[in-house]
Amino acid sequence: MLLYLLSVEKNQYKSKRRMIKLTSSSEEYLRNIIETKDLTDETVLRLWVSKGGCAGMEYQMKLTEPEPDDTVIESNGVKVSVDSDSIPYLEGSTLDYSDDLNDSGFKLLNPNASRSCGCGTSFEPTNNTN
Repeated sequence: MLLYLLSVEKNQYKSKRRMIKLTSSSEEYLRNIIETKDLTDETVLRLWVSKGGCAGMEYQMKLTEPEPDDTVIESNGVKVSVDSDSIPYLEGSTLDYSDDLNDSGFKLLNPNASRSCGCGTSFEPTNNTN
């Protein structure tokens, strides 16, 4: 499902560009975690980036309540929030969940990354994200 945020109210993204796509496997896994752990309806998967990692910027994720300035997106009953400062780095990304033998977990496929490290947790942003 593609998520578009068109509102210009506080805490909502102002662009008409695609913000984030959640695959059905990421939605299903996130829904399962929230139900299994008996978390509240306010629980989101919060996404943000910070400086660090071997490629310069590092992905961060946490099940929590959104911060006041986050953009909250709902997709098929699950919620994801994005830190306002991280939007330029994550816009257009796809959040997937993979359950591979050697490498299971959430994966961000990011068109704003000019390169990623081998482990996939950090990236070098393209010039147009600044």
